[in-house]
Amino acid sequence: MSGVSKKLVVFGGSGFLGSRICQAAVNRGWDVTSISRSGQPTWTSVSSSANPPPWSHRVAWERADIFRPPQWTPLLANADYVVHSMGILLEADYKGLVSGRDSPLAALKRNFSPRHTPNPLDPESTLTANPPTEASQLTYENMNRDSAILLAKEAAKEKVKVFGYISAAGGAPVLPSRYITTKREAEDIIAREFTVMRNVFFRPAFMYDSSRAFTVPLAVATTASSAAAKFLPGFVKDFMGSAAVRPLPADTVAEAVVEGLSEASVRGPVEVEQLEELANKGWRKSML
Repeated sequence: MSGVSKKLVVFGGSGFLGSRICQAAVNRGWDVTSISRSGQPTWTSVSSSANPPPWSHRVAWERADIFRPPQWTPLLANADYVVHSMGILLEADYKGLVSGRDSPLAALKRNFSPRHTPNPLDPESTLTANPPTEASQLTYENMNRDSAILLAKEAAKEKVKVFGYISAAGGAPVLPSRYITTKREAEDIIAREFTVMRNVFFRPAFMYDSSRAFTVPLAVATTASSAAAKFLPGFVKDFMGSAAVRPLPADTVAEAVVEGLSEASVRGPVEVEQLEELANKGWRKSML
């Protein structure tokens, strides 16, 4: 282990993957800060226990709104790595749907309709002046794309060396195309605008863990569909999106992220096969 501890800041570190990225970094002796609206995770939602695991006491769990930079920019000082591990799968306000406030048609219309949001790179942007405050205001554009661009912008100002973005291998037939297009737009803009940093775009497919029981049968189904996809025409695989790509354990993706951040040769998109290679490389290092 290096004598100098690296500093990692994870936005969305209280989430399913983000918490595992924090754990993998702690295992390497890194100085880790997680930033999210909730602060510390609700442990039952990310692990099999309601009690904080021992490693969690070595993470600084900070509360902040990513669309309010003054709340968190001081936490980027002297950071070696910054990771964006945030995003949404669906925009529908399910509380409104269940309560009868919204009709199913209205919810679907919101999910599949384009949203126009302020450009976070525009000096006159109103995104941080009027940030989204309610679940109904969270869109693919502001969560999957704009928040990542905003974070990359501030990280570059702080001279952060490496920026990691949790993207995705593809969309899915059940998801609006904007789910994946906003992620690809984020990748393109960050790669183009912030060349001072080494930008790494991690593209996992479906992630699973035994602590989230419902993910295991879904992983089995996705494994079967990805195996079958090898024999299908390209346009069918494109339609299937992530369903045509082998799922990975969340711990594998987390280890790959940490290894990818520390490996100077890794930049740009990192697909599933390379994620596995990076994770295996990281685990081998831990055994030395």
